[in-house]
Amino acid sequence: MARHFLTLYLSIVITLAAVSWGQERLWQAYAGGAHTGAIPQAAALAILDSQLADVPSERRVAFVADVARTSGLDLELLEPQDIAGTGEIPALADGRPVLMDGADGRAWVLQRVGQDGRVLAFRFENESQRGALDWLLAFVFYAAIALVVMVWLWPMTRDLRRLEYSTVRFGDRNWSFDPEIAPRSPVYPLAAAFRRMAARIEGLIGSHKDLSNALSHEIKTPLARMRFEIELARVATEREALLRHLDHLNLDVTELNAFVTATLEYAVLERAEVALNVAPHDFTAIVPAVTESVKRGTRPELTIQCEVSADAQAVVCDVHLIETALRNLLYNAIRHAHQQVRVTFERDGRQYRLCVDDDGPGIPEADRERVFGSFVQLGRPTGEKTGFGLGLAIVKRIVEWHGGSAHVERSALGGARFVAEWRSQ
Repeated sequence: MARHFLTLYLSIVITLAAVSWGQERLWQAYAGGAHTGAIPQAAALAILDSQLADVPSERRVAFVADVARTSGLDLELLEPQDIAGTGEIPALADGRPVLMDGADGRAWVLQRVGQDGRVLAFRFENESQRGALDWLLAFVFYAAIALVVMVWLWPMTRDLRRLEYSTVRFGDRNWSFDPEIAPRSPVYPLAAAFRRMAARIEGLIGSHKDLSNALSHEIKTPLARMRFEIELARVATEREALLRHLDHLNLDVTELNAFVTATLEYAVLERAEVALNVAPHDFTAIVPAVTESVKRGTRPELTIQCEVSADAQAVVCDVHLIETALRNLLYNAIRHAHQQVRVTFERDGRQYRLCVDDDGPGIPEADRERVFGSFVQLGRPTGEKTGFGLGLAIVKRIVEWHGGSAHVERSALGGARFVAEWRSQ
C-alpha cells in the first residue's frame, strides 16, 4: 500500500511541475503583448518621445520632470542600466513599449528614446483584474491535479466495490468469494486476506458439518450397542455371560472415549489462537524413538525402517505436535501396509521433509486431496472401519500451523507416501 501512495504522491508532484511550467509559458505568451493593454500610457510616451527630439540631450531629464509636474503623471527618464530585468532590454532596443510590474504593486510602461538610448518610464496604478484567460489557466491547473487523483483512485474504488459485493454475497451464505481483482491493484493484498479468511471460514463450516455427521454415527452407533449389551446383561443368568457383556460395554466406552479425545485434539488445532512452542530439537533421537514406540504394538511380521539425516540435530518446531503428526502417519501406514513401512526425515538448510511410506494398496489420485479432510475414511478394500478419519486431518493442521503443507504421492514401496514439509521461521 505504501508503494501505491508513493506513486500517487509522485504523480501529483510531476503534474504540478508540468502544469506550472505550461501555465508559466502560456502566461508569458499572453503577457508578451501586455503593452496593448496599456495603450493610453504607450501613446503618451510616444508623444513625449517625439517632443524630446527638439530638446537638447542635457535638458531632457528636466523637460520630462516638468511634464510630469504639470500633467500630474508619474513620468521619468532613466538610464538603460537603471532598468531591472535584462530580459526586457531586447524589446526596448527594438523600439517597442514594454509593460513591467513593479514591486509596490504598480505597473511601468517603458519606451526607449530614439535619440540617445535612454528610457522613458510611465508609472501608474495597476488596476487590472484577472481576465478570462487567468481564470481558464487556473481552472486547467486544478482540473489537471484532480484528473490525476481521479485516474489513480478510480481503479481502487472499482476494486473496493467488487470486494464489498463479494463480501456481502459471502455474508449471505453464498460460500464463494471470488472478486476479480488484478494483482497490481492496491486492494489486492486486502482481497487476498479476505480470500484466505473466506477459505478458512468455509473450511470451519465444512468441519462442523463433518463433525455433526460423525457424531450421528460415531456416538449413536456405540450407544445403541451399549443399550443392547445392557439389556442382554440384565437377563444374563451366568456370570461368564454377564462378564462378556460388560467387556463389550467397556470396549464401546473405550471407543467413545477415543473418539472424543481425537475430536477435541482436532478442535484445538482448528482454533485460531493456537500458540506453538517452537524450539530446536534433536530429530536424530526423537524420530527413531517415536518410531520404535509405535512399532512395539504392531504386527510381528511388519517391518518398520527409520532413516534420519545426520544434520537433523536442531530442527525448529513444536516437538509435541510434530510427534503427534508422526504417530498418526505411522498408525495410518501400519493399518494399510502389507509387510513394510519406512520413515525418512531430511533437512535442506531451513527446509524439513518428513516422509512415511508403506507397501499397501496406495491411494487413488482422485482421493489424494480428500484424504486429509476431517472425518474422511477411505477404508480398506474389505470395507472395514479404520479409525475416525481424523488422523490425517490432524497431521495437515499441525503442518499448516508450522507454515508448511502435507500431501500424498505414490511410494517407491508400491503403496502411499505421506509427505509433511515445513520451514523454520
